[in-house]
Amino acid sequence: MNITIVAGARPNFMKIAAIIDAIKSKQNEGFNIHFRLVHTGQHYDKNLSDAFFEELNIPLPDTNLEVMSGTQAEQTAAIMIGFEKELAQNLCDLVMVVGDVTSTMACAIVAKKEGIKVAHVEAGIRSGDMNMPEEINRIVTDSLTDYFFTTSTYANANLEKLGVSKNNIFFVGNVMIDTLLKNEERFIKPPIWNELGLKQKEYLVMTLHRPSNVDEETILKTLITQIATLGKDYPIIFPVHPRTKKMLEGLNLNFKNLHYIEPLGYLEFNFLVKNAFAVLTDSGGITEETTVMNVPCITLRDSTERPETCEIGTNLLVGTNPDKISEAFKVLLANKWKNGNIPELWDGKAAKRIINHLVGIYQL
Repeated sequence: MNITIVAGARPNFMKIAAIIDAIKSKQNEGFNIHFRLVHTGQHYDKNLSDAFFEELNIPLPDTNLEVMSGTQAEQTAAIMIGFEKELAQNLCDLVMVVGDVTSTMACAIVAKKEGIKVAHVEAGIRSGDMNMPEEINRIVTDSLTDYFFTTSTYANANLEKLGVSKNNIFFVGNVMIDTLLKNEERFIKPPIWNELGLKQKEYLVMTLHRPSNVDEETILKTLITQIATLGKDYPIIFPVHPRTKKMLEGLNLNFKNLHYIEPLGYLEFNFLVKNAFAVLTDSGGITEETTVMNVPCITLRDSTERPETCEIGTNLLVGTNPDKISEAFKVLLANKWKNGNIPELWDGKAAKRIINHLVGIYQL
C-alpha cells in the first residue's frame, strides 16, 4: 500500500510526525505499507516550517511544491497544479490530508479528480463560522473524503448529520496530542526565559494570527492594549506570526510587560506554554495542547471547532468582547479557573489507531 501524505502548514507537521512513526512501526512488523511525503510549501518561514522537520524527527519531504505566499485563490490554484503533477508522476493508493489548511482542501480535490481515495485526519470538526477560511476547507474536504479519522464524538456527530456512513467514520483520538506527549520531556527552554528571568506560572503567552483579529488595525490595537493592561502584573510573551507582524508595524504598541519575539520552534514554544500562568490565543490547536497540559486558555474567538476544549478542557471562548475578556481575567487572577480534564482517546495512540484501521481496510 502506498500512501501520499500531505503537509503544508505548521499545524500539519505536528500531526504527520505521529502518523509517520506509526507507519514505520508497521513496516518494522513486516507490513507492506509505504508513504511519500509531500510538502506544499504553504508555510515557508523557517520557524513555521523547516524547524519542525528537524525538531520532530520528520523525514525530509520527498518533494516540496514551493507554492509560497499569495491570496487564498492563488495558493489553492498553485497547490492543485503542483499536486496534480506530483500524483501523475508518483502513483499511490491513498492520499492522506490532515487538518484544515488550504493544502488540505486543495490536495483532496486533486486526489478525488484523479480517482484516488482520500483519508482525512481530523475530519468532522466544525466551528459554524463561514467567515473562517478553515471552515470552508473543512466542509469541502469532508465532502470528498472516503475515510474519516476523528478527534472527538462531536466530530462524529457532525459527520453523521451530513449522512456519512458510520462504517467510514473512525474515532481515533488526536494525533497532535500524540506528538505533544511524545516530546514533552524534550521541551527546550527558549532564550527569552533567561533574558527576562521568567518563572514558572508567573507569565502569560499570547498568539494572534486570525484575519478577524489582526487584519484590522483598530481591532488589533484595542485587543492588545486591553490584554497588556489587564495583565500588567505579568510579563506577556508574544511570538509574532508573520501575518501579525505586518500589521503591528506603525501601531506603536509599546507596553513594559509586553515582549514581542520571533516565532518559536515546537519544542521552545511548548516549553513556554507548559510553564505559563495562562495562554491567550486565537489558535485552535493551542487550545488542545493547553487542555492536555492543564494550562488556563483564553480564546479570542467567538466560535471554536474544538468544543471539547471548552466543555471538558481548560479553554474559555471570549471573542474580542472587552467585557468577556475582563471577566475572564478576573477569574484567572483570582485563581478560580476551572479544572479541566483530558478528552477521550487523547492518550498518545491516535496515529497507531489510524494506521491499524488502514491496514484492516486494505487487508495488508
